[in-house]
Amino acid sequence: MDVFMDFAFSIELAALLFFVAMLAGFIDAIAGGGGLLTIPALMWAGLSPAAALATNKLQACGGSFFASLYFVRKKMVDLASIKLDIFCAFVGAAIGTIAVQLIDASMLKTLLPFLMLAIGGYFLFSKKVSEDDRHRVLTPTLFAFSAALGIGFYDGFFGPGTGSFFALAFVSLAGFGLAKATAHAKVLNFATNISSLIFFALGGKVVWMLGGLMLLGQAMGATLGSRLVVNKGTAIIKPLVVLMSVVMSTKLLGDQFQWW
Repeated sequence: MDVFMDFAFSIELAALLFFVAMLAGFIDAIAGGGGLLTIPALMWAGLSPAAALATNKLQACGGSFFASLYFVRKKMVDLASIKLDIFCAFVGAAIGTIAVQLIDASMLKTLLPFLMLAIGGYFLFSKKVSEDDRHRVLTPTLFAFSAALGIGFYDGFFGPGTGSFFALAFVSLAGFGLAKATAHAKVLNFATNISSLIFFALGGKVVWMLGGLMLLGQAMGATLGSRLVVNKGTAIIKPLVVLMSVVMSTKLLGDQFQWW
């Protein structure tokens, strides 16, 4: 049965979800974690968990695409130099989306809050986190087949904090400055979003009209957030990444213990 035929929404609800998506797109462009807003909002609106995850991927594509486009236009990202990264991230997400239907993700749910706290601590205390590029730890090819593929798989399999994981990888393994890492992370996140969306769409889980409306909100928020990344750099990215890491960890732990 078509998910859309089973779900109706009012103008007021549509407007609310549009503005939630716009705020999420703004946050995602800078630090990631916008799904903490959009997925609960979609479930609160009446979508099943599967439909909420699928529709969230559609609207997230809008934010990640327009943020990526802005970064490319500002020459913060050279697509030709990361085409292997993009390919590996796409393939990893496809494999992860298939695997999540076959494998129990409960162990990952238990570990993820602590991983997010570790990311927040790294960005807060590491001297490597700055605007300056540093020595590269992995070759571009090894980075693509390890970090890009692995994080892509994670996004298809589970998802929360993917942008933060990509940014961390670019800073710690590719030697990028923080603004440059954030820009490249968004491009790879767009690749993983598209990949997961394809498989969700094949399963008939996407509420297209609602997701399309939220996609427009994501696009507006992502464009504004991307401009802040270019203009403010580390001054805005670092504190927001730390904040979102703590918020995501608290939310995920709360879900596990049913605090909310």
